[in-house]
Amino acid sequence: MSIYAIEVRTIDGQTTTLETYKDKVLLIVNTASACGLTPHYAGLQQLYDTYQEQGLEILGFPCNQFAGQEPGSEEEIKQFCELNYKVTFPLFSKIDVKGPQIHPLYAYLLEHTPAPYQNGDIEWNFAKFLIDREGHIVKRFGARTEPASLEQDIKQLL
Repeated sequence: MSIYAIEVRTIDGQTTTLETYKDKVLLIVNTASACGLTPHYAGLQQLYDTYQEQGLEILGFPCNQFAGQEPGSEEEIKQFCELNYKVTFPLFSKIDVKGPQIHPLYAYLLEHTPAPYQNGDIEWNFAKFLIDREGHIVKRFGARTEPASLEQDIKQLL
């Protein structure tokens, strides 16, 4: 199974697959609106503004599994991101990124992350996965990794 076959739901409730993002460099991030790391939205948007035209897509997947830091509805999440961080990159419906209800996307990401970047379960909000244009997971970055520090890795894949 390819990452592109995985079904996801947009924050507006539309069901789609990641096929939409084939031939793009992807940065997949589990997000939260009430986390100490929420300012990562600003850094992610900066990367998106800089590299989207060259083929970067940032995909945000809200998750409420870490200290209940994403309690809102999809509409509230979308409004928060747009108003506070001017987010224009794609956001998706709230999902589980670990545990018995893990979304198939995150099950795939955890299973296919190459060594030495396999770190077990997602540790917190804003863990980041970098995927090349062929759909291969290149690296996994921890939650505390600032988006700006991913710039060189992204540029190499573009």
